Amino acid sequence: MLNLTRPEGSEPQDFHLTRRTAVSMFFAGYAVAAVAANAKPVTTPADGLVIEEVLIPNGAAKPLPAYVARPKGAGRHATIIVCNEIFGIHDYIKDVCKRLAKLGYVAVAPDFFYRSGVNLPALKDFKEILPVVQKATPDQVDGDVKATTAWIKAAKFAKPGKIGITGFCWGGAVVWRTAMVNADIKAGVAWYGQLKPLIPRAAELKAPVLGLYGALDSGIPQTDVAAMVAALKAAGKSGSGIHVYADAQHGFHADYRPSYNAADAKDGWARLLAHFKAHGVV
Repeated sequence: MLNLTRPEGSEPQDFHLTRRTAVSMFFAGYAVAAVAANAKPVTTPADGLVIEEVLIPNGAAKPLPAYVARPKGAGRHATIIVCNEIFGIHDYIKDVCKRLAKLGYVAVAPDFFYRSGVNLPALKDFKEILPVVQKATPDQVDGDVKATTAWIKAAKFAKPGKIGITGFCWGGAVVWRTAMVNADIKAGVAWYGQLKPLIPRAAELKAPVLGLYGALDSGIPQTDVAAMVAALKAAGKSGSGIHVYADAQHGFHADYRPSYNAADAKDGWARLLAHFKAHGVV
């Protein structure tokens, strides 16, 4: 358990581990189970940025680790929570955070699977990865996101009322669900997250979500996409919607994977930025 570092209570900067230790909490490299042999992933330099690893109080005995990238200098910035795929926090997720920070955002990527003590990106076998992921229940993850938004609102470098969320694969479903249960979220962008269990809950959305999906995704049928579009319309959620890329597979934004589609990833990124801007996450 972390001890309070101030009589009046701890502030977010008190949990910035990289100010006290050079040992990273996160995997160095790309998820071993999914990286393509010929991958040439996008790499974003950290110049002009503050990169930190923090512990976010979440009521658990061991606090929630998170990777943070933000612009250097004084001032407050809008924040995007970045939700990982099933592989946890690795260089792809870190780079997404840096890309957002280069654009003036604070980007925070919580490690939702940290309780297992397993270094997920280092595992080669999906049979080892999936049981760890399945232990991160929706309620637990929702609680971790809530702790993250509370931490953001207390941070001196963040605009308290300007919080968005984006996520990929497993994290894409987290985006949809978070927009239903967390009133701190202004907008979300979900990249190819599972839809089936969330379609009946479309009316619960409190924040507008843009879904980005691939027509060739073998794990998310277009019938599910169509059903969610219909559910959004029936619920009057006009700010939410789904864009489908005809030639894209699952994971089309993941530039370290064989499924990467550079053109659709670029277009999706532009749509992400436009969505956040349109809904005040700036």
